[in-house]
Formats: sequence, structure tokens, C-alpha cells
Amino acid sequence: MKHLLHLGLLTGFLLAAAPTHAQKVLTYTVDVDPAAQDQFQVKLAVPKLGKEQSVYQFAATAPGTYQVMDIGRFVRKFEAFDSKGKPLEVKHISTNQWQFLKPEKVREIRYTIAKTWNAPFPEHQVYRMCGSQLDASHALLNGQCLFGYPQGWQAKPLRVKLNYPSGWKVGTPLTQDAEGYYTAATYDRIVDSPILLGRLTESSTKLGDAEVALYCYSQTDMIQAQPLLQNMQQMLDAAQKFLVQLPVKRYTFLYDFEDRDAGAWEHSYSSEYAARESPLTPQKAASITSTAAHEFFHVVTPLNIHSEIIEHFNFVQPTGSEHLWLYEGTTEWASDLMQLRGGLMTLDDYLKELSAKVNYDHHAADTTYSLSKLGLNSFSDEGQRQYGNIYQRGAVTAALLDLRLLELSGGKRGLREVILDLTKKYGPDKPFNEKTFFQEFTQMTYPEIGDFFKRYVQNAEPLPLAEYFAKVGIQYTPVLHTGQKVGYLGSSFMTLSGVTTFKDISPDLQACGVTNGDQLVAYQGTPIRADNFRTTLDQIKTSKPGQAYDMTIRHEGAEKKVRCRLLEREDVKFYDFSVMPNATPEQLALRKAWMTNL
Repeated sequence: MKHLLHLGLLTGFLLAAAPTHAQKVLTYTVDVDPAAQDQFQVKLAVPKLGKEQSVYQFAATAPGTYQVMDIGRFVRKFEAFDSKGKPLEVKHISTNQWQFLKPEKVREIRYTIAKTWNAPFPEHQVYRMCGSQLDASHALLNGQCLFGYPQGWQAKPLRVKLNYPSGWKVGTPLTQDAEGYYTAATYDRIVDSPILLGRLTESSTKLGDAEVALYCYSQTDMIQAQPLLQNMQQMLDAAQKFLVQLPVKRYTFLYDFEDRDAGAWEHSYSSEYAARESPLTPQKAASITSTAAHEFFHVVTPLNIHSEIIEHFNFVQPTGSEHLWLYEGTTEWASDLMQLRGGLMTLDDYLKELSAKVNYDHHAADTTYSLSKLGLNSFSDEGQRQYGNIYQRGAVTAALLDLRLLELSGGKRGLREVILDLTKKYGPDKPFNEKTFFQEFTQMTYPEIGDFFKRYVQNAEPLPLAEYFAKVGIQYTPVLHTGQKVGYLGSSFMTLSGVTTFKDISPDLQACGVTNGDQLVAYQGTPIRADNFRTTLDQIKTSKPGQAYDMTIRHEGAEKKVRCRLLEREDVKFYDFSVMPNATPEQLALRKAWMTNL
């Protein structure tokens, strides 16, 4: 995402120019009123518009979402007024655009815009963590969901005044000027700076000279900011060691705990999370920390390493980047590896994560769909069907790239070290060339890396998992027969967006009333979530075959309870990674380098 003017400099500019604010800055006022029937009232005072600013633009998408949003769909009323408050004629010319017929007379724009959560649109629903929410006790504001801009003025400074209930607390990476306005150097920056406000708890910590703040909304106050941040401390310390020095001076975590797990969204100086409210058990804390590790690493990619497509983001026409593998896949790889190196994750658990990612690649995605193609098509419906694989195959491919670099350098330089060098070469203000980045990366490393990119990123050749992991004494077995008997439901499963569905069900399970595509809602009375599904499967494996159990499933939108008996099968492990018991000294030496911040 685009790095912009330091807010302190901008604040100084605003104060010095206070008498002529209207001429210099786009000034927004937002009424955040819980009684307003899930809608926000927005006013915009504008400097004098020219013919080039005759169209007011709402966002079609936003950086880091890789989805069509079409925020214009949420606008309920759009008006323009002259300096005397007289209405001016406007015309709705496309989903996201309103035209001023006399732009030179426009001095104020007013519109009502609905929240995106639970919107009635059947397609292109805005991800919760990227959207807007408003209820009696809090609000979540993402810039692109509230603000538009006169075309041609995407780079103009702006400031925002929020009117909200007294007693509410505000969490955001933005800072306020002396007049109480939140300031941003450009439209890109306001989109890059979410705001959570309401009945919040907060906590903070220091990482070197950087401040990390956490704001938390919990629907019934079940989860508090301080223990949440305390559970993340070891991960943050590991991240600092992995990165050597944090590339930001302040970072903000924003958590919205309500009725479902809905994901997370990275920003340059913050990240936000929409998750299910439930007790902060060790398992839930570990799941939250793992997700936060991924989002936190985005302070490197794309903040410090990105192409011109991200630097000059097109809010009008979504444009995919071939290097989504770098922004998301490499970030997911780093979030796991820094936890392994920081002692938050055992080697065995790390290898299980790898196995799960390979399983997703083979069973929930198209293995012939290359990472480059996925990035370029990420905004299309076709690309969205493959999108989850950027975190799975993308991370595994980054792991292989790391191993290849370590091998070629004799254990002296892996992907982490190359990323740190790329950060120094580019940084927040200097994008790389979208078309030549593979060549530039190769020139910084080894000729063989160009072949790696061509085969496994630009094309989709089968990944050399056994060959590459053997270099560090890790054995990969696609199908491992253990000979052990375990309990079995009679189905495989697919989990997408936190929803677990039955797949390839057995006749026995079908006789209980379950069909392919049904959702597993609860097992033995315990609700099934993304953070406890693996634990539930382990529980099933250790249960006695023939034992009766109850499940709640969702079939064609309706929940029902079924009672079945556990089956028995051989414990066959798919896509298994395990430590070689007789690794050679060379393999052990490279493994040591692999598990170390060099």
C-alpha cells in the first residue's frame, strides 16, 4: 500500500493554513448514530471544483481485498449544494459514480450510505473485516465504505470529523489535529486506516522503539484487550527478531468479536479482525495469534515491497497483480516460520501446517492454476474461486523458494534475508516494476531462481516437495499407511471461510441423513469452528469405533440433528511431512540454518 506524508507534517500544514481549510483540503463529517437505522450520514466540504472533477467516485474495490466491492451500491441518497445551500442537479451515471452538471458551483456534497454488514446483495458481498458495521454499542468504519472523492483528487489531503455517542472510545492508526479532525494525506491513506469505535477495551506494548496498540470490541465483553495482547506478545517478539527492526513506529490491532469468524484485513500501519466471540481458551488464543502473525508481517509486503499497481491503486477499475504470491503467499510462509523460529510452534506442528496447506491445494483448489494467473485474475469470479490457494500453495511455494536459496547459498542466505534486502532496495516510497520483478529478484540471487519462478509461480508444475524438503532432512510422503485403526465419521471435509462441509461421504453416514455439501455445525454438542475443527478430528480418531455420537448439520439452509455410530478405518496420513530419523550431517546443517534467523 502507498506510503504517504507523515501525519505530523500534514497536521502542521493544516494548522498553519487553518483560515483556508476549505480551499486546501477535502473536509468530511460523518455522523455515526446508532439510531440511524444502520446508515451513516456523510457531508463533504470541497474546494472549488473544475470540469475534471465533475464526477464523484466511490470505490469499486480496495487494496488487499482482491474482491469487487462496488460501494456505490450502498449509497441511499446523494445530493450537492452551492455556497448558499441551494441544491444542484446530479446524475447517477454508473454503479459507483455520480456526475455534477455544474461542478464549478458545488461547495458541499451530502449522502447517506448504508453499512455493508448483512447487506442484501446476492453477489460480491463485502468481506466483513473490510466493511462497515453500526449497532447500539459500536461501529467499524473502513474508508472505502464511507468516502468517495471527486475524480482527479485521489491524491488530495483530507480530514475527517466523526460525530458519535459520548462515552465511545476510538481505535485507529490515524491521528487527530488540534481541531479534532482525523487527517490523511490522500484518499489511499484513509482507505488504509480503519476506525473501530464504541465500547472498547485497549492495551499497548513496546517493540523496540515502536508502539503496538490493541483495541477490542467484544459483544458481551467476554474478550478483553489486555489478555489478548499478552497472548500475542511472544509472537510480536518473534516478529521483531525475524525482521531485525520494525519498519513502522506505531502499529494498531483492531478486533471486532461478534457472531462469526469472518477473517482479517492487513493495512500499512494496522490490521483489523472480525471474529466469533467465545471464551479466550488457549486454542482460541493460539488461532488469533497465528492470524495476527500473518497480518502483522504485511508491514513488509506490501508496505515496503510492492509494485506500481499497489503504489498507484486503481479504485475505479480493479487491477490484479501477478505478485500476489509475494504479498500473501510469502507473508503466510513468514508468519509460520517466524513462529517456528520464535518457539511458538514446534517443528511437528509446523509440518502439520504444511500438510494442511498441501491438502488444500490438492482438494479445494485447481493445482493447474498458477500463482501468477491467480494474482492477475484475483478480482474476477474465476480467480475468486481459487483465491484461498494463494495462502496455501502460495505459502508452500515460498517455503520451497526458501529451501532452494539456502541450498544455493550453502546455508548462508534464505528467503528471509532476500526479503530484508528487498526492503532496503525498495521501501514504502519506491515500487518495483510489475513486469521485471522476477528478473530483478533473480539478479539479486542466483540464475537457478529464474527457472524456479518460471516453473512454480508463472506456471503450475507439480511442486518438488519430496526433493526440496529432503535437503533439510524432512521426508515427504503423499500417502502414508500407518496400519493403525482409528475412529472415523465416514467422510472427508472441506473448510472454506470458516464453514466446514461434508465431502465424499460413506453409505453409513448417508444412512444417518447426511449428504455431500451439508455443513457440520456441531459434534457432540460442541459448535464446530475453524479454531477447534482439528481438535475435534483428533478426538474422533481416539474414540472407540461403534460408539454412538450426535451431530448437528445444516442441510439446504435448515439445521437438524442426526445420531450415528463411529466407523473404523486405517489411519492413513495424506501429504505427510516427518523428520528423517537418519538425516546426514549435511542435511542437519542445512536444517539448522533453515530454522535460524541468519
